[in-house]
Amino acid sequence: MKKVHYLYLSLLGLFLPNIVLAHQATQVNGFISGLSHPVLGFDHLLAMISVGILSAQIGGRAIWTVPATFVVVMLIGGILGMQGVPFISVELGIAASVLALGVALAAAKKMPQGLAMVFVGFFALFHGHAHGTEMPQLAQAELYALGFVLGTAGIHIAGVLVGGSSRFVPHGVQLLRYIGAGIAGIGFYLVAV
Repeated sequence: MKKVHYLYLSLLGLFLPNIVLAHQATQVNGFISGLSHPVLGFDHLLAMISVGILSAQIGGRAIWTVPATFVVVMLIGGILGMQGVPFISVELGIAASVLALGVALAAAKKMPQGLAMVFVGFFALFHGHAHGTEMPQLAQAELYALGFVLGTAGIHIAGVLVGGSSRFVPHGVQLLRYIGAGIAGIGFYLVAV
């Protein structure tokens, strides 16, 4: 009977080496952990895709300046979080970003580019701080930061594609407003709990 268990364990180690390594990659270099944090955090995901959609709604140079502002300011917030600089109500700031970005999408008003950059930059500090404070202890800070920057940029690009494709879908602008209202509703729930 014991030989059968050893055989199963050996086969698991052979065919599923990641189980044997016990997340060594995420704990040692942190890149995968950083990459997955904005993607797997539902509140982060909603806010970041909203930034991409908002930039597409504004159009022009805002398509890249608004998401780039978010990424740069988020990185600053991440560094502050890694350094242990305290922020007040980080989770509330993140929840409020989901609510505010959802409302902005639902309103479907063309926000001036500069205002949009300040708007998303403010909330990016909270998202970045959360990323920084939640860095695994054994992670290399540079690789972890690179991971959450690339993860965020990828989500922004997805949001830009969703926002830009609304022109080619019947009632696409209205659909984006409904999506924004749904995101705002989730944000309201996150703020309330």
